[in-house]
Amino acid sequence: MTAIDSAARPALPHDDFREVMAHVCTPVAIVTAMSDGLPHGTTVSAFASLSMDPPMVLVSLSRSSDLLAVVRTTRRFGLNVLADGQSAVALNFARKGGPGKFAGVPWQSESGVPRLPDTAGFLACRVSRLVDGGDHVILLSDVLSAHPAQAQPLTYHDRAFGTHLPQRIQAA
Repeated sequence: MTAIDSAARPALPHDDFREVMAHVCTPVAIVTAMSDGLPHGTTVSAFASLSMDPPMVLVSLSRSSDLLAVVRTTRRFGLNVLADGQSAVALNFARKGGPGKFAGVPWQSESGVPRLPDTAGFLACRVSRLVDGGDHVILLSDVLSAHPAQAQPLTYHDRAFGTHLPQRIQAA
């Protein structure tokens, strides 16, 4: 497989791409990290399981993200998978603002990174590799600890928060 030179890529209308991606249902998470004793975090929807053996995830952060600078230095982060009903938390962490995002938000330290309560799941991670990806950087990361929960996940679809409810298929 040959890499495509960016100059050879066809021009694609950004609005069309953005509209297609708005119709993809994605889970919502808060990526958290510590720096100088202060918690930092940002909302993401670009994350996924990467490997089961060893356990790994990938997370995409904007190059302009304050959190990316923290994670580049510490090489550790928490992935707080939000639960249905946590859309206000998602909106809070989606804004610019550094450690002030944690004002009034309860958290505890888990494996040296902030863990938010009542989430649908939590992973403590260590970055093994950073990969450039356009205007984002992809964190390929080892999972150090995992804490599942029974909550329904918060999802984002068509520019709105919601949740996914599994369809139960009845046996014939």
